[in-house]
Parts: sequence; structure tokens; C-alpha cells
Amino acid sequence: MCFHTEKDLFWKRMISGYTMKKNDILVREIEHIDIEKFNSIPLIEAFDKMAFQARNLARASQIYDSMLSEGDCAVIMCLTGSLFSAGLKKAVIDLVKHNMVDVIISSGALIVDQDFFEALGFKHYHGTPNVDDEMLRKNMIDRIYDTFIDEEELRECDMTVAEIADNLEPRPYSSREFIKEMGRYLYGNRPDAESVVLECYKKDIPIFVPAFSDCSAGFGLVYHQYKRGDEPKVSIDSARDFLELTEIKISAKETGLVMVGGGVPKNFAQDSTVAAEILGKEVPMHKYAIQITVADERDGALSGSTLKEAHSWGKVDSGNEQMVFCEATIAFPIMASYVFHKGNWKNRSPKRYGVMFDR
Repeated sequence: MCFHTEKDLFWKRMISGYTMKKNDILVREIEHIDIEKFNSIPLIEAFDKMAFQARNLARASQIYDSMLSEGDCAVIMCLTGSLFSAGLKKAVIDLVKHNMVDVIISSGALIVDQDFFEALGFKHYHGTPNVDDEMLRKNMIDRIYDTFIDEEELRECDMTVAEIADNLEPRPYSSREFIKEMGRYLYGNRPDAESVVLECYKKDIPIFVPAFSDCSAGFGLVYHQYKRGDEPKVSIDSARDFLELTEIKISAKETGLVMVGGGVPKNFAQDSTVAAEILGKEVPMHKYAIQITVADERDGALSGSTLKEAHSWGKVDSGNEQMVFCEATIAFPIMASYVFHKGNWKNRSPKRYGVMFDR
């Protein structure tokens, strides 16, 4: 590797283990890709004439567009992995703003450590995996592959979650309820923030995080509960999460899944059809389903288990499902740009499923 520019010398010093301070390291912010600035329709149309994952991505994009063209179909977006720290936050915000998402199910890190964190005014920074991690630890810098985040700022995020909990009625909450309160906090304190949590709050789009304590929210809630001692306290009711999502599925009837990654959000979304049946409600399987993942199906892991397999469980209907085995920062913005520029979302009305629970 050759180093010539000032920026190259910076990376050379970091890779070599040269002693650096936090202010010298956290200098280049991650920028979020803007799907409105480029039109991927010609690229997807070209991919459709190719093979392998190019053709799979083209078909997945077309299926997503079909969901948006069918006005009564509710779009459930499942998100896992470090997507927002990598620069995909604005793409999701734009899909939310333009009524291309009706429900979000996510891992906690995305919603709290990445989106809410940035909404508070903090940033993620360019980094490298070829670095002295002990040097980072001493500077209180956390690494997400080739991205850096300030641990001290992350702890401020933790304490903001604790503050929100301290000001709520002490009782069990679904993650959707608590994240709505996070949106309310941003609306009152950071109304101009570019945030998925804030945008969903304004549009009554429910966000579920089934494993809510597995992120900065967990640290904040641990702190809240520890301070409360034996007094009543805020807690998260995961069963209520499941019930609320199932109620949305029952109300929506026709649904489509847009899944980036897998894990708990993927299973949580798919299981809503089975849960509805257990409640004695007849609902159709998810009519549409697409998944972008790099996970392998051969070890039986959920993240790579195919949507075709999900049909045997009564979760995903056959015929309108597509797996895309590709890294998300490549495939997702191309697909998102395609559906945005196709424009079929313009005829959709906001579904505002969050209002269902305002009782």
C-alpha cells in the first residue's frame, strides 16, 4: 500500500500503532447515502438481465415495488447489523418519510446506539480494522469493524435513556411504547435531528426492538432500575411486543417483509402469522418477502434460512419471495433508490399503526 497524501499519512500512523489521542482519531465523519441523488432504475434493469446476485437483487427490488403498488399491503421492515453507523440511516429515513415503510422491527443497537445516538448530536467516524485496539480502548473509542464511536458519548446516550425512564410512570412497557417516548424526547429537545426514531414518531410508525436491553437502552434501564431499588420501576415487556405486532398483522391482513440481515427481528416478524392463528384469527401468510443477507443457510441459522423454508412453517407465502446474498451497504441503497425513483409510493396513504395502541 502506498501513502502519499496527508490523509494517507494519517491512516499509516494509525495502522502502525503510532500513539494518537481521541481528537486526532475521530476526525472524519461517516456520511449517510442519499437515495434521492442517484437513480438506480437503469442499473436494476440491467441486473435483471444478468445472473447470480445481480438478478436476485433486481427481483427483490421489483417485489418491494409490488408491495408499494398494492395499497392495502403493509410493509414491515426488519433491520439488523450495524447499518446506520455504516451510512444507511438516511436511506431508511427517506423510505419512512415517503410512506414506503409501515412498521419497523430492529435490533437495539441500530435504534439506540446508532440512530438515537446521532439524533443527540453525536457521530460515527471513519476507522480501520488494522489498528491497535488497545490504543483505542485507552482513548475510550469503540470499533465497529472500520467505524469508530466515542464511548464517552455513548454513555451520555445511555444516561439519556435512563432519564427518559425516570420520567415515565413505573410499569412494564412494550419496546414500541418506550421507543415512542424516545421519539417524544427528540421532538421536544432535538426537533430538527435526522432520525428514524423521530421520523417514525411524527408519522405514528411503530418501531419494535424485541431484544431491547441488548444495546445502550439496556445500560440505561439497568441504571434506572438500580437507582430505584425496591421502588416501582420501568421494565420492558417482550410478550407485549409480540402481541402488539400480531395485532398489527391481524389488522393489516396483507403484509410484505423487507429484511436487511436476519436474527431476532426476522423471526419476530415471520412468527406473527403463527401467533395470530394461536389467537384464533385467520390471517394470510406474509404475501411478499425479501431478505438481504450474507449468512449461510447450511448451518440452520435463522439469518440465512431461506424464505422458501419459512413457507413450511406457514409464515411466508410462496411465489413472491427472494433471497439476496449480498452485503447490505451495497445492495440496500440500490434497492431503496429503485423503489424511490419508480414512484409507486406516491399513491400510498400512511397507515399510522401506532395509533392502534393509543388507548
